[in-house]
Amino acid sequence: MKIKYVIYICLMFLIGCEAIVNRMAFFPTVTKSVAVENIPAGVKEIYLVTEDKVRLQCFLVSNSSAKNIVIYFHGNAGNIYDRIPELIDLAKTGLNVLGVGYRGYGKSTGKPSEKGIYEDGVASLKYVMETLGYSPDKIFICGRSLGTVVALNISMKKKLAGIILVTPMTSGKEMARSHGFGPLAMLAGDAFNNLKKLPEIVSPVLIIHGDKDEVVPWAMGEQIFELLQTSKKMVTIKGGFHNDLELVNPALYSNAIAEFVYAFTGK
Repeated sequence: MKIKYVIYICLMFLIGCEAIVNRMAFFPTVTKSVAVENIPAGVKEIYLVTEDKVRLQCFLVSNSSAKNIVIYFHGNAGNIYDRIPELIDLAKTGLNVLGVGYRGYGKSTGKPSEKGIYEDGVASLKYVMETLGYSPDKIFICGRSLGTVVALNISMKKKLAGIILVTPMTSGKEMARSHGFGPLAMLAGDAFNNLKKLPEIVSPVLIIHGDKDEVVPWAMGEQIFELLQTSKKMVTIKGGFHNDLELVNPALYSNAIAEFVYAFTGK
């Protein structure tokens, strides 16, 4: 057995599997700040409060011609500041956009965990419905990478306008296997399990994945697509890695989202 496996097993017994999984899953940037005057026009910084009293830093991007909104959940690194360009691009597809900063990221309070980010998702959906006044059929949910677990979690059993999954993962266990953790992958247990959420998804789904993805294998997106039992479409970006899909083929990436939005809103 490799020495790194021995070390991880010891750590599992010392501080528990859940703590190790969370430590390996989240890489927040907490110090990066942008002066208010440097935030682009049309982008507003807002704060949401979760049921467990965590304060979440978010960005709301307004599109004056849009009647629908998308809630965006980012990947496991950086913070919501880094996604402002992506939020603006999403708005160009005909949507208002709420970009959610997880607990422990950016200026949000709290500490990230799987349970915690699910609570962040619930709070954001509640805010969009109760404070902003959108009905479920006017709400799209978008998750990228780790954000797909939040997107699917809050979408279960809800008839929403649609769900957009960019580079979706199947489960924490399968992610660990794909990155060479061997038998230790079993210690991830049921963490970040998107597969078991799929039977509860009843809204239309768009999946976008690059066939060269070096972080979340393209096969994971394909497996999710095959298992979904709702209206669905998968777009593969040839030559696309994990973080460059909109750079490798910007037209295909943005048009796929715009067409998906149009199909279910007519706008």
